[in-house]
Amino acid sequence: MHSIRNFFCGRWSCDVRLDGQTVIITGANTGIGKETARDLAKRGARIIMACRDMEKAEGARKEITEDCGNENIVVHKLDLSDTKSIREFAELVNKEEKQVNILINNAGIMMCPYSKTKDGFEMQFGVNHLGTGVSVFSLHPGVVQSELWRHLNSRVQVAVKVFRPFTKSSVEGAQTSIYCAVEPGLEKESGGYYSDCAPARCSRTASDDDLAHKLWELSCKMLAITWE
Repeated sequence: MHSIRNFFCGRWSCDVRLDGQTVIITGANTGIGKETARDLAKRGARIIMACRDMEKAEGARKEITEDCGNENIVVHKLDLSDTKSIREFAELVNKEEKQVNILINNAGIMMCPYSKTKDGFEMQFGVNHLGTGVSVFSLHPGVVQSELWRHLNSRVQVAVKVFRPFTKSSVEGAQTSIYCAVEPGLEKESGGYYSDCAPARCSRTASDDDLAHKLWELSCKMLAITWE
């Protein structure tokens, strides 16, 4: 049996290995991102921890390496509030990595005081939406070359953490990201919304294709990028 869902302990288990696969996880030095990195490292994956705070990231890398016995874990600088940092990160990955199999966009902020990114965008919108968009766009050459098969955006985890405070630990909160990354039955799924390791309904606004298209066009215009 490949997977077991256990709601009583808040964990989802699966025996699938990820040996030979490369995983990028943003915001992997703490919380959900760190626990996701730990789980996938135990499965044998090469982990690229993309973090803003390099000191904390190196500490997390050392802890996970010692815990999992996986030496194939690296740390790279990534600041989603700075498009220059994002493009430098993507250039490094595209240059050094032979393949990227899984991209987990875990990093994000919520309900922060009003401020702006280095590019002049409102911080929350700039990091969570535009920053993530630039990272995917900038990795595009490598994605095409390596046939990236899973791209996960963990905003569902952020929502769970905000609207259900103190009900989940970081380990429990990471389960849906882990599930979407490794569950064999999801290999060909795309565009789904998941919560508690299961498909979930998103809002009517989030399901509006016309609105999504307009947002996409506006975002590309704001970032001066063209996706071909």
